[in-house]
Amino acid sequence: MTVRTRVLVLVSAVAVLAAVGLASVLHASARAERRDRARPGGPVVAAGPVDLAAGQRRMVFRNLAWGPHRDELTTVAASDPGGPRTASGVKCLRFYAASGTGVCLQAVHGPVSDTYRALILDARLRTRAHYAVPGIPSRARVSPSGRFAAWTAFVGGDSYAGTDFSTRAAIVDTRTGELIPSLETFRIVRDGHPYRAADANFWGVTFAPDDRTFYATLATKGRTHLVRGDLRTRTVTTLHPNVECPSLSPDGTRVAYKKRVEGLPKDAPWRLYVLDLRSMRETPLAERRSVDDQVVWKDGRTLVYALPGDFGADLYETPADGTGTPRRISTSAVSPAFLD
Repeated sequence: MTVRTRVLVLVSAVAVLAAVGLASVLHASARAERRDRARPGGPVVAAGPVDLAAGQRRMVFRNLAWGPHRDELTTVAASDPGGPRTASGVKCLRFYAASGTGVCLQAVHGPVSDTYRALILDARLRTRAHYAVPGIPSRARVSPSGRFAAWTAFVGGDSYAGTDFSTRAAIVDTRTGELIPSLETFRIVRDGHPYRAADANFWGVTFAPDDRTFYATLATKGRTHLVRGDLRTRTVTTLHPNVECPSLSPDGTRVAYKKRVEGLPKDAPWRLYVLDLRSMRETPLAERRSVDDQVVWKDGRTLVYALPGDFGADLYETPADGTGTPRRISTSAVSPAFLD
């Protein structure tokens, strides 16, 4: 091959790569532009005041509907979750709130890559504090009193479905600002004995009303466990096997969670269950699809969770006692919190 031929090949290759790159940029730009336009028949969303203060029973969540308010925190009446939405202007990837305190996990877009942070919000959605999040945000919770907030991030891998991932679960005292950057510093008691393992991994924190007790998932040696944590003694104790992303009921007696079921596909391995913490009896729920979410208790009888939808995710509800039939309550929505 002559020098001239080599130069022509190189120039042609560069031209092809440039064309592919340009096409990708134009496609992404066109898709972003489409997302900024509301789609016909989609939810009605308009800007307006949104707060976390006590008042009318309502649901606050991340809006996924295409249009100018996509990814913003929005609110609807809890009695009409599919109704018109009021958008706040605050964007979050994950969100939760209780007693006038919110936690918002955000992406910070940089010239080369994104970074992430957790914002602690007051009742008017103003930022009170912010903390770096060392990975892709996954779960968020606030204690019933608003005293503590927690979040989980993927620091290796990006899915709970497989085994090749690592998470970091953090808890912050919203009054003092004290941050526990990782639950891996807590002492572990497994089956009544002290336990240490380099592969210990935590995610999915949920709080009890006493501002001391929490529950979470511990993974080690290829198995998951429900653990009860104590913020004063910095200890976690295993309670029950095969529990992921627990969510404590309002009365503190039950935990809803996703459980891996043998025989299901590797990329959709879960079913929803509720565990009675007094009897340790499990109840399978009526939802038969695989749910990769940390469910939310709408009240003491009903659970709400996200499943994939046409524009990201939709919200569904099902009874917590295993009866009934799941039903979709809201489209293009995720990360709900029910406020009084």
